[in-house]
Amino acid sequence: MAKTKEVLVVCGSLAVVASLCGCGAAFEGSGSKDAASAEQLAQQTPDPWAAEIVVDPLKTADGNLQDGVYVGQGKGMCGMITVTLLVEDNHITCVAVTQEGETQGVGGYEAIRDGRYAQMIDAAQGADFDTISGATITTAGVRAATTEALQLAEAGETNAVTETVASEETVAGETSAAGEKNTAASSQAAPTTSGEAKSKTASDTAASPASDGEE
Repeated sequence: MAKTKEVLVVCGSLAVVASLCGCGAAFEGSGSKDAASAEQLAQQTPDPWAAEIVVDPLKTADGNLQDGVYVGQGKGMCGMITVTLLVEDNHITCVAVTQEGETQGVGGYEAIRDGRYAQMIDAAQGADFDTISGATITTAGVRAATTEALQLAEAGETNAVTETVASEETVAGETSAAGEKNTAASSQAAPTTSGEAKSKTASDTAASPASDGEE
């Protein structure tokens, strides 16, 4: 009878241990292990912002592009995205990427602000560049704007947006030139006034002895 009780106690203990091990395994699989896996995955996933963009100055764009400045537009999240390209000897340089309604903090806004899209266009020499994580729609808008600008460059044509940008640059250039001209004119006028003052002083000095003699 005593042996039977001992056997029952041992069996009961083994059952408790087995149940605890089972609970431990279930907890590990649904919690700690999954968390560890997620952390490892995050460590292995490349950061798109950390990737270096290499621009080859000798690389040229596909097709036969006409030299000049061309502007294209594409639709972003909440407004139009504008891309301005400078074409020289079939090599394109992204002069500017601007936006009207992208959301700050999402990814596309910062990529435009920091010039990352411009670098990607220069590196790809076209619209065939990677999508920025979290900015799929913005990237599509930049691609569409780049494609339109390249189509205009291939045809050697301008559009209303290009003419507007050119007009704004002309006005800005004229305003700057006028300001420089006024500054130069003021600088030239200053020595003349000083020279006149010196001449007058010299004249007064020369006249003074004569007055003393007369007195």
